[in-house]
Amino acid sequence: MSPGNLSSNPRLVKEADALQEAGYDVTVIACDYTGALKAFDDEIAGDAPWTVIRLPRRRSERYLNAIARPAARALSAARLPVPIPVAANAYGGPSASLTAAAAAVHADLYIAHYVPALPAAAAAARRHRATLGFDAEDFHSGEGTDSPATSLQTELVMRIERACLPRCAYITASSPLIAEAYAKRYGVAPTTVLNVFPKTMAASIEAVAPPRQNDGLTAYWFSQTIGLDRGLQSFIQAMARSRAHVTLDIRGSNRWGHGDRLVEMGRQLGVAERIRLLPMAPPGEMVKLASPYDIGLSLETDVSENRRLCLTNKVFTYLLAGVPTMMSDTPAQRALAPQLGAAAALVSLSDPDAMARTLDELASSPQALAGAKATALELGRRRYNWDVEKGILVDAVTAALDRAAGGSRCRH
Repeated sequence: MSPGNLSSNPRLVKEADALQEAGYDVTVIACDYTGALKAFDDEIAGDAPWTVIRLPRRRSERYLNAIARPAARALSAARLPVPIPVAANAYGGPSASLTAAAAAVHADLYIAHYVPALPAAAAAARRHRATLGFDAEDFHSGEGTDSPATSLQTELVMRIERACLPRCAYITASSPLIAEAYAKRYGVAPTTVLNVFPKTMAASIEAVAPPRQNDGLTAYWFSQTIGLDRGLQSFIQAMARSRAHVTLDIRGSNRWGHGDRLVEMGRQLGVAERIRLLPMAPPGEMVKLASPYDIGLSLETDVSENRRLCLTNKVFTYLLAGVPTMMSDTPAQRALAPQLGAAAALVSLSDPDAMARTLDELASSPQALAGAKATALELGRRRYNWDVEKGILVDAVTAALDRAAGGSRCRH
């Protein structure tokens, strides 16, 4: 279950594929809210070996969210407990729709992705005397900043997680540090399942011409939405200071105009002609689209605790594509970098001059760059892929259901 579109949550799709392949009968409940993703969702749903229930946006849900938020704020100010249904609707998203849809599906295990799905899955598990699971792709109570606007949101997340997570038969987390954070906050024991991709995506890579022909470096960054808090400004400053001719392709939705602002920044620094904005593409194409580049960027910032702890799918997409990664030195990426060796360059976003020197070193040594690419390719094929990680997931699910069959299911 997920409050997002199918194509906005590739982790859910991989999970469903793995469990269906392992012999389970899988139903996915996801939302159908973002029109720009509909064609991608249609393609995933059309090819899926599992059942798909797609929930349309309901106007009444927005009203419910709008009513619940001041109620939750008033209860919080009075230091009174916020009921879980109120907390879920105050948090926002389609919790009510997910709750109704899940209740109509009889299952042995309900797996929630993201906060709005967690109380919905918990309610369905109670209703059908089934088992509850949760996938923590992010450290959700650590997603906010210290602003008053996000403090209530954080409180709502913790209220929901405190009520639901101890009832989970298993929890998976997308990075070791996110798993540690959940364990410390709630006394649970998550299993780490990295946000990697199937080796078949690498097998589909064909000979693709480089994005530009030059004597420097081609850099690549992608996401669903282009943002101004993803470290790209520091990289553009490094491009301007580098002796090498470095180009940057940015792929994602420019709906908020952030891509245009980055290009304008490049114009002020004299490198605008080397920055290109590319449209969104299907999730299944991400490895192939990354493969022609010299380096991939995973420049997470420290805007939130979650960003410091997360390992995004960018890093593992690049590895599977045979592309070395330039990573910002967040705690999670700093812990991963030694395992990647030559396939990772760890940089500080506060030091564009040092970033420029790293770019110059790569550009001046074709042998070093070729070695970094070879290391990335080997790591992607051998270790950092879904063929490895899906076994961890399936084992966790199987163990949870085995324990439930042994008499623990009545607790849920």
